[in-house]
Amino acid sequence: MVGARPHILAVGGDPAARDALPFGPFDPRRHRTFETSLRDRVEAQTALKLGYIEQLYTFGDRGRQKAPDEAGTHMVSVGYLALTRADREANDRLAETGGCWRDWYQYLPWEDWRGGRPAMIDQTILPALFDWADAPAVEDRSASLPSRRTRLRLAFGVDDFPWDEERVLERYELLYEAGLAGEAVTDGRAAAPHTGPVGTAMRHDHRRILATAVARLRGKLKYRPVIFELMEPEFTLTELQAAVEAISGRHLHKQNFRRLVEGAELVEPTGGSTAATGGRPAALFRFRRRILEERPAPGLKLGSR
Repeated sequence: MVGARPHILAVGGDPAARDALPFGPFDPRRHRTFETSLRDRVEAQTALKLGYIEQLYTFGDRGRQKAPDEAGTHMVSVGYLALTRADREANDRLAETGGCWRDWYQYLPWEDWRGGRPAMIDQTILPALFDWADAPAVEDRSASLPSRRTRLRLAFGVDDFPWDEERVLERYELLYEAGLAGEAVTDGRAAAPHTGPVGTAMRHDHRRILATAVARLRGKLKYRPVIFELMEPEFTLTELQAAVEAISGRHLHKQNFRRLVEGAELVEPTGGSTAATGGRPAALFRFRRRILEERPAPGLKLGSR
């Protein structure tokens, strides 16, 4: 988190190239497990101390490295979700290595509903997707698979379906298949759309990996206290709400959120306060770690939109 914006660690190298997620080969001669390799590589390159780590998925689709005729070794990536807090030392190391923090909503702008329904959904995305859904399908699709329109309605909350903030990957996949994602054009899977691509494209299939990670993290909020991996040891309830809103991409009613946090017994007062906001001093809280021993799924049940 940087302020009230969720950020990802991006690496570049060539300023003209697309952003990429941190990646590198696994060397079994140096590390026994993928996780120890990940921690060592990231910490050595960026000075970041990773907290919560979870394996996401194995990404190995044909064409993911954009190699002509699939020549050479086919690369398969094991994606991980890792959470950390940035500090000044880490930011200095990042600047030296060419890494930087990027707001993840620049890649997935349709996912940020904190200021209301994003205008681009109705102005750009849905008209283009409905045109795509009604066009004859070139590929031979099994009759058991949902129709394009059904997938569209489920993913984007059309008609009677609610918007589900966890369907991040499904929404990106639809945009990719319809050619609205710049990666689909680069991969040769689609012609350049008349409307132009939506969101900032990433290298290879890294935006698909990002969408997978965001969906997983949003789901985790509801049954694991992972949000506290991104908080300072002491925080105000306003800061905690801003962090939850940033991850979930939705605005939460202040009083309802406070009742939710208090009812879940996730935090406890420190006895201190801060006047950093410039107004009346706000009470400081910390994560109540005993909850991990008391309840199997101590998350924030945010409910549906």
